[in-house]
Amino acid sequence: MEKFVLASGNEHKLIEIKKVLKDFGIEIVTMAEVGLKDLEIIEDGDTFEGNSFIKAEEVLKRTGLPTIADDSGLMVDYLNGAPGVYSARFAGEDVTYEDNNDKLIEVLKNVPEDERGAKFVTVMTLLFPSGDKIVARGEIEGKILRERKGQNGFGYDPLFYVEKYGKTFAEMPIELKNEISHRGKALVSLKNQLEAYYG
Repeated sequence: MEKFVLASGNEHKLIEIKKVLKDFGIEIVTMAEVGLKDLEIIEDGDTFEGNSFIKAEEVLKRTGLPTIADDSGLMVDYLNGAPGVYSARFAGEDVTYEDNNDKLIEVLKNVPEDERGAKFVTVMTLLFPSGDKIVARGEIEGKILRERKGQNGFGYDPLFYVEKYGKTFAEMPIELKNEISHRGKALVSLKNQLEAYYG
């Protein structure tokens, strides 16, 4: 069975990716399982593509195994695509999801309804030792509310409203969110590209 490394310690991502790749007879292992639990990777790219490539390349270099890495974030139209790659540290270093949401509410407080568009983006990069590369991108459009709604999810989910469903990500059942989310779409793209790759 071929072994791929997931360049993340996130349990949710591991479960999602295992589900998508199970049909390929690929075993997904974590960084901890290949002895890289404490590896600090400096993500200094200025795009999601750049950051996911940096992570995948670093782990591939150390393990010699095909590596999947991803980078995700929120892009707000009114803020010219910010916070973007800085989504996790929008309100500063070592901040909570609450801090980031508070800051977003504050900076958009005088912005009219029709200018509150935003999108969530995920980019997954899969690098092979041969030098082959697969890049999968997923996006979902929405808008930023003035106050939080819903208890599920994490990050900006309570502020990210999807018109078609009349709910924020934090109000949706997890199955629905996973199906329509940026990460869900990126995973489908990854799966389709892998099918073509192994053709």
